[in-house]
Amino acid sequence: MPRAERERQMLDAAVRVFGERGYRAASMDEIAELAGVSKPLVYLYLNSKEELFTACIRREAQALVAAVRAGVRTDVAADRQLWDGLTAFFAHTAEHPDGWAVLHSQARSGGEPFVAEVGVARDEIVAFVTALIAEAAGEAHQDPVRAEREVAGLAQAVVGAAEALAGWANTDPSVSAREAATTMMNFAWSGLGNLMAGRRWSVPS
Repeated sequence: MPRAERERQMLDAAVRVFGERGYRAASMDEIAELAGVSKPLVYLYLNSKEELFTACIRREAQALVAAVRAGVRTDVAADRQLWDGLTAFFAHTAEHPDGWAVLHSQARSGGEPFVAEVGVARDEIVAFVTALIAEAAGEAHQDPVRAEREVAGLAQAVVGAAEALAGWANTDPSVSAREAATTMMNFAWSGLGNLMAGRRWSVPS
């Protein structure tokens, strides 16, 4: 079997075991058995349990980012781009529950090096959402740099809410990607739409 295919097979098994058991409880013996290889072969290819888990994080993060970017059309309005991105995000996390568990929960409980790996992919998605919101704000106010700090904060809020919603949706098979994306748009874009129109909420006097 070609090396790349063998590595894919091992990573598939590792993602499943790490996703179900977490980093500390996962066994290299179980991963090797599920992959249909010997444990020494796993170590030969990926050196250590830590490197194997890191490889899983990187692969799943890259796949998620690629899925979101591929799902977004650039020739439509900003709200439609956000909708497309959210739908692609929720579809991917639902289709790859173990991969999402590795990124969303298991990596965060595994320690700082793993948190940093997830953070790289999260920063890319946040930057993507920030650009969408900033573009819409610029079009609405003819001022591309208006409220730059506020736009960055809104992007963080949207991504954080989407992550939490994906964690919930994956526990309920009846929640479709489209339904989850609609929930997020009703939550996020209603407020963003008001912001684009210059209608800001303020503390009641």
